[in-house]
Amino acid sequence: MESKQQPITALPAWQALGKHFRKIKNVHLRDLFADDPERAARFTVEAEGLRLDYSKNRISGDTMKLLAALADARGLVQARADMFSGKAINRTENRAVLHIALRNRANTPIMVNGCDIMPDVNRVLGQMARFSEAVRSGVWKGFTGKPIRAIVNIGIGGSDLGPVMAYEALKPYTQRDLIVRFVSNIDATHIWEATRDLAPDETLFIVTSKTFTTQETMTNAQTARDWCLSALKQETAVARHFVAVSTNAAAVQAFGIDPENMFEFWDWVGGRYSLCSAVGLALMLAIGPHHFLDMLEGFHAMDRHFLTAPPERNLSVILGLLGVWYNNFFNAQSHAILPYDQYLSRFPAYLQQADMESNGKSVDRQGRRVTWQTGPVIWGEPGTNGQHAFYQLIHQGTKLIPADFIGFCKAANGMGLPRASRGDHQAKLMANFLAQTEALAFGRTADEVAAQGIPPELVPHKVFAGNRPTSTIMAEQLTPAMLGKLIALYEHKIFTQGVIWDIFSFDQWGVQLGKELAGRILPELTAVAEPELKHDSSTNALIRMFRRYRCQD
Repeated sequence: MESKQQPITALPAWQALGKHFRKIKNVHLRDLFADDPERAARFTVEAEGLRLDYSKNRISGDTMKLLAALADARGLVQARADMFSGKAINRTENRAVLHIALRNRANTPIMVNGCDIMPDVNRVLGQMARFSEAVRSGVWKGFTGKPIRAIVNIGIGGSDLGPVMAYEALKPYTQRDLIVRFVSNIDATHIWEATRDLAPDETLFIVTSKTFTTQETMTNAQTARDWCLSALKQETAVARHFVAVSTNAAAVQAFGIDPENMFEFWDWVGGRYSLCSAVGLALMLAIGPHHFLDMLEGFHAMDRHFLTAPPERNLSVILGLLGVWYNNFFNAQSHAILPYDQYLSRFPAYLQQADMESNGKSVDRQGRRVTWQTGPVIWGEPGTNGQHAFYQLIHQGTKLIPADFIGFCKAANGMGLPRASRGDHQAKLMANFLAQTEALAFGRTADEVAAQGIPPELVPHKVFAGNRPTSTIMAEQLTPAMLGKLIALYEHKIFTQGVIWDIFSFDQWGVQLGKELAGRILPELTAVAEPELKHDSSTNALIRMFRRYRCQD
């Protein structure tokens, strides 16, 4: 989609929202609910097994109509169609953006440069399934003839955050006698702790790097290779204990991996959107092809919902519009993701990359510096841990922090146990879940506090202002399909906001400068002779400190 020439702040739809904001900004949620007994029903949407109750947001029906008009003025419908059709909407890299093809379970043709990419997608999925079944069943043997007992995924960014998040989320569906671990940090501690109690002849490493040159990944991969060969001695052992997710066949083969065990992915998939590709191989090994395909079905269902549902019934669009409302009109600087499910403990971290790497941009599609806020800071922890950490600030602090609460009616743990054996964990968890959104919305007034007999000098400390916005996302249970729906829900929310903010959401040039400078600094840290340093005075002094202590080692 071509960018609109007019800055969004000059659009009539934007200006109408500004005028509306001035009218509604001080209206309290207590009054909004009191004035409309049907408010919860009016601002609740259900689709694909997900219930989104956004009634506890500081909005009216007019707010949502004006926000939808802004999305329409920014060309959301056409932008959405362009992405699904395979157009090169990643303009700065001249690439299509087709993570939706990875989970296109309808198998309808999707064209890139005149070619249907679905046969390649299905070919790699088949390759992944065959390999996973071989490892899980014990047919695949290590170099000494033993079956594989441990999987170590080596990657970084999207090649780590997605698989590790999904593995934790779907742990009840994993083959529990198969150890699965993830290594990303170039800090040697990460690879050392991941391997210290494993047997090299029973361990399989998955090295995930599109170019097979990513510094962090290849450093860890080489260390893993050395660790493996220190026990197995022969170079030919590498081919039985390493596979690759890459496109660089020559580098993969030079490492010692059989090219037959290289799993391909494509430049029309960004790393943070790549979980459904071969990047998810470790996940498929853990949960099996059947559950992996169930997850893809969930992704596909939400993709279809996003593509076809009208704005007022579209879960991703609604979440995207609410985020614009708080980010750009209330000037909220962050957004909390609060899953009340321990299995989703890594979901906020996953969304940090998905959102902040996508929409953390400061120039519009014309290359002009924006004069409006773009992506917020994304953060969060699972409930109820967060309640004993940062909820104090959300309730009584000076910052407005919109939050998404994610919860499930049924626990995913304890499957197969009779109800009487499960205790009341889930009821207590969800009581907290529901109580927090109520407390944040309505608070507690000074009169209500005083009525409890609280001494007057303590009343101000026990007042909760309320009017803190939340969206509640609920489903029956966290399953592979539901996880796919949740991830796709947020992916399309991020896309919606990028279109409205007139930024390119699918590149990440901001990660490059630090990498380039690290390439300059590394030889200065390791040189035998004292190098001539030409950095700033701070960086020069820190390099000298490192060298001084390194020489003492």
